[in-house]
Amino acid sequence: MTDPRPSALARPMPRFGEFVAMMAALMAMTALSVDIMLPALPQIREDFGIADANAQQLVITAYVVGFAIGQLFHGPLSDGLGRRAVLFGGLAAYTLASIGCFVAGSFELLLVARVVQGLANAAPRIVAVAVVRDIYGGRRMAEVMSFVMMIFIIAPVVAPSLGGAFLLLGSWHLIFVFLTLLGAANFVWMLLRLPETRPAEAREPISIGWVASAFGQAIANRQTLGYTLATGIIFGSLMGYINSAQQIYVEIYGLGALFPIVFGACAAALAIASFVNSRLVGRLGMRRVSHAAIIGFVVSGVVHAALALTVGVPLGLFVCLLSLSLFCFGLMMPNFNALAMEPMGRIAGTASSFVGAVTTALGAGLGLWIGQSYDGTIVPLTLGFAGLGVGGLLVALVTEGGRLFQVAPPRAR
Repeated sequence: MTDPRPSALARPMPRFGEFVAMMAALMAMTALSVDIMLPALPQIREDFGIADANAQQLVITAYVVGFAIGQLFHGPLSDGLGRRAVLFGGLAAYTLASIGCFVAGSFELLLVARVVQGLANAAPRIVAVAVVRDIYGGRRMAEVMSFVMMIFIIAPVVAPSLGGAFLLLGSWHLIFVFLTLLGAANFVWMLLRLPETRPAEAREPISIGWVASAFGQAIANRQTLGYTLATGIIFGSLMGYINSAQQIYVEIYGLGALFPIVFGACAAALAIASFVNSRLVGRLGMRRVSHAAIIGFVVSGVVHAALALTVGVPLGLFVCLLSLSLFCFGLMMPNFNALAMEPMGRIAGTASSFVGAVTTALGAGLGLWIGQSYDGTIVPLTLGFAGLGVGGLLVALVTEGGRLFQVAPPRAR
């Protein structure tokens, strides 16, 4: 069975620029849904009378848990029913869940609504990756993902400031008004412009046996499994940072209202890395770029942890070292994800479910552990970056048969 290509589509794809913007808009919904909440966490805790300061992190974790679970289902459904049906169902449910967050009368109900929001928003993420894989492969897919990442990574740069602006205008409830409008706007845009990239003749029958077989293919493929695990481990460091960022910047460094600005400045390193990757990956290949990046990530993480444990880290140095780690992260993620998806063209939707669910669940669990270890210092975070960086590097080494920077994958699969 061949992958559908633009010539096989029922109607033309949008032009490249609009296509990248559409895929970025779908994937950016997650970054916005998470990072826009950061300035509002203390107000949410106060409104609901939550005594434990670390409990405010559950607003983030609840969404991510739902997001991880949802990805298990949307991929197989999109392979069997088509991309558009799953996408529109997810966008509609996300919009309704955002309304549920707005009207939640207790912290528990807010967390439930956030889980549902994450479950629903898994569909746009899965479909976006599957659509890119439907149309492109190899280094070209990595290039497209780099452009997508470069655009959607702007979301965490501006999201905290946007959340802070809503707090100035009113309360945290306005954030969910915005997310409701975002879900509705993307629904209309995709309805009007995105064609079906999984034609009927390419679809697979939905059954427990077929889904189990497809997941089995993903697990059995050394490249897919290895880079999925490496991605999840490294992603845990980012989730740990997001979980504890508000407390670190406000409580340790005393930034107050300047927190969103500094957070956005650090996140800008991700956008720069995605641009750099889009320029390099076509010439150097996914392995060379991402393997150099993970070594840089380990070095920066170990240095940061060593300084935190000994002489301490002032704000300026913290921002510099963290930005360096995030820059390396931005070079790794699109390439690790593309490497995981590369062998899975025939079952792109289900493979995207497997990759997304495992990486998100692993990252959420590790990130929650780092966040809940917050003790009024940056030591837990820096140790998390260093330790998870080493773990991700070891997994990549095993996946590549002990040799990094290879142009082609090892023969043993």
